Amino acid sequence: MEEEKEDIQNQTEEIQENNEIEESETKEDFEQKYNELKNEYLRVFADFENSKKRLEKDKFQALEYAYEKFAKDLLPVIDALQNAKEVSKENPAILEGITLTLENLIKTLSKYGIEEIDTQGDFDPNLHDCIMQMPNAELEDGKIAQVMQKGYKYKERTLRPAMVAIVKN
Repeated sequence: MEEEKEDIQNQTEEIQENNEIEESETKEDFEQKYNELKNEYLRVFADFENSKKRLEKDKFQALEYAYEKFAKDLLPVIDALQNAKEVSKENPAILEGITLTLENLIKTLSKYGIEEIDTQGDFDPNLHDCIMQMPNAELEDGKIAQVMQKGYKYKERTLRPAMVAIVKN
């Protein structure tokens, strides 16, 4: 009987040890699964945050450059007023009206970031289109000698490059 008791006690201890081993393995499995899911969550959350930032940036740029097409459409109007100003030199009243209209239009465009491209000095292929080369003893090679058509930019983007002639001696 004592032997049976001892066998039962040994079996009970064995079962308890097995349960402890299974329990520790299960706990390790749960911890591993938890860590995997936590890492996956953090990656998905980071992707979401990056997408959100990218959308905000795209939205800001869309708003920032919303006037660009409108500004391009106004450039022929500015050209027409500048040409009319040149032609109307014989009639001072018309010349004054055209000059004031042109100045107001340019001032309004400037308020919204639309400005004339500087054509003084060196040729810049990002801002100017060279449509011809001409000799000029007074200027160095590569300098702008004459402006055929004014160019305009909206903030940092070129709406229309200035058409210029550059010096080539």
